[in-house]
Amino acid sequence: MPSAFFPVMDYAIIRLGGKQYTVREGETLVVDRVKADEGNTFTPDVLLGDATVTAKVVAHERGPKIRIGKYKRRTGYKRHNGFRAATSRLEISLGGAAKKTAAPKKAAEAPKAPEAAPAAEEHVKGMPSGYEEMTVAQVSEGAKSWNRPMLEAALEYEQAHAKRKGAVSALESALKAKEES
Repeated sequence: MPSAFFPVMDYAIIRLGGKQYTVREGETLVVDRVKADEGNTFTPDVLLGDATVTAKVVAHERGPKIRIGKYKRRTGYKRHNGFRAATSRLEISLGGAAKKTAAPKKAAEAPKAPEAAPAAEEHVKGMPSGYEEMTVAQVSEGAKSWNRPMLEAALEYEQAHAKRKGAVSALESALKAKEES
């Protein structure tokens, strides 16, 4: 059949927590709290679309405060209550037919990738191994035992890429302690 009758869908409809959402590639979505931890991924039920949908939990948040008031006239009865919904922010990625068409383009660009790789290796050169995947707590704990070039490389990486305040302050304080001793 001609592709005019079967257009490629760039969206999908998923079900999360008893509600349906229309999602697109790279979209962030605020939904009722999900059980997955921050940074983990999961696959929700796809109701419409040929794509495989993967959702990454970016953050757990709380919604805006909703004020609820009860009042009965002429009796002096007044009650107020507040509520903030527990929500999760998800980042959506679609897989499927659209991804398969994009894969050959990446294969054509493959010769360019080795040229860019040495520059990335130089930037990571002095950093501790596995630094990119470390949490702020692991960085602050490990910074106590790292030498000065490792600390400087990690600080440079944080300022250029991640910009995590806790990691930057831990690295700066470790560098300051190295200068004093």
